Amino acid sequence: MSNIESTCVMTSPNHACFFFCRFGKQARDKARWTRTTVNVEDHIIIPTLDPSAVLMDSEKVVEDYVASLSALPMHRSRPLWDFHLLDLPTSEAASTIVFRVHHSIGDGMSLMALLMTSTRVVADSPNTRTARPTRTGAIYDRPRPQLSAGALAFAAWVWSYFVLAWNTMVDLGFVLATILFLNDPHTMFKRANDDEFHCKLFVHRNLSLDEVKLIKNVMNCSVNDVLVGLTSAALSRYYFRNSRDHNNTKICLRSILPVNMRPATSLQKYVNVIESDKKDDVIWGNQLGYIILPFHLTKHHDPLAYVRRAKKVLDRKKRSLEVIITYMIANIFMKAFGVKAGALMFRRGFAHTSMVFSNMVGPTEQVELFGHPVAFVAPSVFGIPEALIVHYQSYRRTIKVILSLDEDKFPDYRHLLDDFAQSLVAMKDAASRLSTSTKTD
Repeated sequence: MSNIESTCVMTSPNHACFFFCRFGKQARDKARWTRTTVNVEDHIIIPTLDPSAVLMDSEKVVEDYVASLSALPMHRSRPLWDFHLLDLPTSEAASTIVFRVHHSIGDGMSLMALLMTSTRVVADSPNTRTARPTRTGAIYDRPRPQLSAGALAFAAWVWSYFVLAWNTMVDLGFVLATILFLNDPHTMFKRANDDEFHCKLFVHRNLSLDEVKLIKNVMNCSVNDVLVGLTSAALSRYYFRNSRDHNNTKICLRSILPVNMRPATSLQKYVNVIESDKKDDVIWGNQLGYIILPFHLTKHHDPLAYVRRAKKVLDRKKRSLEVIITYMIANIFMKAFGVKAGALMFRRGFAHTSMVFSNMVGPTEQVELFGHPVAFVAPSVFGIPEALIVHYQSYRRTIKVILSLDEDKFPDYRHLLDDFAQSLVAMKDAASRLSTSTKTD
């Protein structure tokens, strides 16, 4: 199967952990699951780090160590996961855990659920588990209007299915074209050589979830709309500064957005499954559909214009079955033609787009792992032919942006992180002015 490994970093005043995933080139059509005896000592790694380097810059030591894992193959003779314990203080935590796991074991949502089942809410009873927000309806839900709504409402309901069918055909056409030949223009965000191996660097920055929600409420949109708009604004800021392109050129690029296909499931149900070993009660493994999401590099005088554009694009994607059909096609293709053919299809789709974008919701309370309070969770992925992967992970009142990137293409990656923070501040200020103006009117 395709080599995908995941890493998760969680940190706290006492503890930290990072969550990390890898795609690779090798594929094995005859790979299958088998029961095995797990020797925990084989999976717990405590590295010896240079004390002088730790004293000089402990954050850099953690960054370099996590980056080195992207070049370190996993042992095929044992289960494909390991924990790396970095017992050194950083500005955010007293220690760090790096959890690396092969993506064949599960996608981000199932791995996050598995990780969270091991946590407890701080200062609560030992049996308290953290809650995880879940989807409350189907991915596409278009309820039929009541007869009392009138003929116009019924006609609009019927027309919505024509729109759904048309959008789905267009989107699937673009998906097929992307796999076969349709390629994004080469910019600083796109890797030139898709087959060349690149060691990944993982960096992150805290953003205010309250500020994101303020923008969401003022703009009457979703958190995802704000985050897509924020990403477009930050990348535009970075691009026009570094390319020295003084024209207000509008460049359309595309990202791949994975979408969780599982039905709504409470975290407590995962806990019950693990404790009772009833494997069929929840869906583990990989259950992802995919959306090809366009985003634009352009200059806007109004920072909220990026959010308006993102909302328009995402609303259009909600009127399509692209995510459901890509999920079904991927499963059928893998079963019919084998894992190698499936891996090739995925790689071509990733190689022909500019980046991967994802967002996951984390605990709303402070949690602890084996008695250690967790400061943050930072999931990411490596091994796919993308020079840049943008991931957002919420935890309590913070949302963390995590970048998985090729350091040779982004030597000033800290400036890129600054662009995310500064773009959010500009959006928040504009939203505050808009809200004040609306109240005054």
